[in-house]
Amino acid sequence: MGERHPKKGYRSLNARQHQTIVLIESLSREQNIVKQLCCLFEVPRSSYHYHLKHRGLVSPERARLRQQAISIHSDSRGAAGARTIAGQLNQSGENVGRYQAASLMREAGLVSSQPRKHRYSVASEDSKIAPNLLKRQFNVEKINQVWCGDVTYVWSGTQWLYLAVVMDLYARKIVGWACSDSPNTDLTCAALRMAFESRGRPINVVFHSDQGCHYSSLQYRQMLWKYNITQSMSRRGNCWDNAVMERFFRSFKTEWMPKHGYNNVDEAKQDVLKYILKHYNTKRGHSYNNYMTPTAAENAA
Repeated sequence: MGERHPKKGYRSLNARQHQTIVLIESLSREQNIVKQLCCLFEVPRSSYHYHLKHRGLVSPERARLRQQAISIHSDSRGAAGARTIAGQLNQSGENVGRYQAASLMREAGLVSSQPRKHRYSVASEDSKIAPNLLKRQFNVEKINQVWCGDVTYVWSGTQWLYLAVVMDLYARKIVGWACSDSPNTDLTCAALRMAFESRGRPINVVFHSDQGCHYSSLQYRQMLWKYNITQSMSRRGNCWDNAVMERFFRSFKTEWMPKHGYNNVDEAKQDVLKYILKHYNTKRGHSYNNYMTPTAAENAA
């Protein structure tokens, strides 16, 4: 019976070849046993000596891509992962896959700060105010065909600041927003008014939201009627019926907003404005748009 060797799957504690070569170099410093170690770990001696010869040499092209990955990750405040980095590099004319982007992230010590997905319960009944016309059909064919809205809150030093947002589903662009110290109908009406005016007063728009009182109130429904906008509502307790808005707020809070909130109301309002106008709409590549920004995707329509 011949000599037994460890299975390849367990070679060098299942490390990759470059890690194994580093281990061989470390073990062989005291004694001249490179040949035996290479044989043990099933690493060709030519590969071992090639690694030593080219150690420390960095490809200028690789260094350039790594620096771009660092820049994208920094612009996202640490949230961008391999898919996002690869997508934005490709939008800028590079040819980088997800796995190469992951390798660049490892080299630069970058880690995405995106949290794990959360599971939500499902309800089946439509609202008595308005039916669920959208039915999770988030891919629309035209600009100003479907808008979605929602409200969230952020800590601003001594109180909660409420943020209402309106998104055009065509390219996921934010077209209206408003901030207030109260999550009332005046807040959501202000965001809708901005969207309606900034988009040139379009007609026959569908507006989708959850069943919050700031969307089901008579005041809000009268404004929708005035603007000739058809109302659609999620089923109660079903976040996935308005998933695009949930995702937007999740991105804002994990990618951009400071972990412990803001120091005061003015700082919070200025940073929200910066995120929407200078980052999300115009700089942050969106996977739905093949990593074009929402503004660029609308311009290309």
